[in-house]
Amino acid sequence: MSNYSMSAKDVVALVERLDAHGVDACIGGGWGVDALLGEQTREHSDLDVWAPAAHLEPLFRAFAEVGVDRIFPWPNDRPWNFVLHDGDRLRVDLHLYERLADGSLHYGSVVDGGAFPAEALAGRGSIAGTAVRCESAEWAVRWHTGYEARDVDRHDVPRLCQRFGIPLPEGFEPLEESLPSGPKA
Repeated sequence: MSNYSMSAKDVVALVERLDAHGVDACIGGGWGVDALLGEQTREHSDLDVWAPAAHLEPLFRAFAEVGVDRIFPWPNDRPWNFVLHDGDRLRVDLHLYERLADGSLHYGSVVDGGAFPAEALAGRGSIAGTAVRCESAEWAVRWHTGYEARDVDRHDVPRLCQRFGIPLPEGFEPLEESLPSGPKA
């Protein structure tokens, strides 16, 4: 069991700090899913944040103000994707990108990175009543299915697909239909 825990209150506080420093942050991962759904549907051990690489310095300042100022060694860390933490319970999985001349976004190295449309990070949602920018539903599904599904993916993907009318990817079970409650006639 992880000691890391990212509550909705924590997320809102981090987003507010990033906004105060002019960081164009986009929420991804599980909190991005819950933002799109407009409610927290599960516990989260971290917060995924997409941000322009050019905003790294103000991002570090914003996180340092709340103590998220240490590198968390993570398998396959790269300069554009690494994890920060506060030494106690807050952890942020950071994804840095650069905007290309054609308006698309580039993630990764020049050797093995790739571009994706800016619309992928143009979703809108809310966390604890606070409006946030987040991954679009279609791209959230895509990014939750590019590897062997984990329990959190099997939880998140069907909810997104059901809510946004996205075809359920192969290997995912549909949500069970909610049965009406109350006495039978």
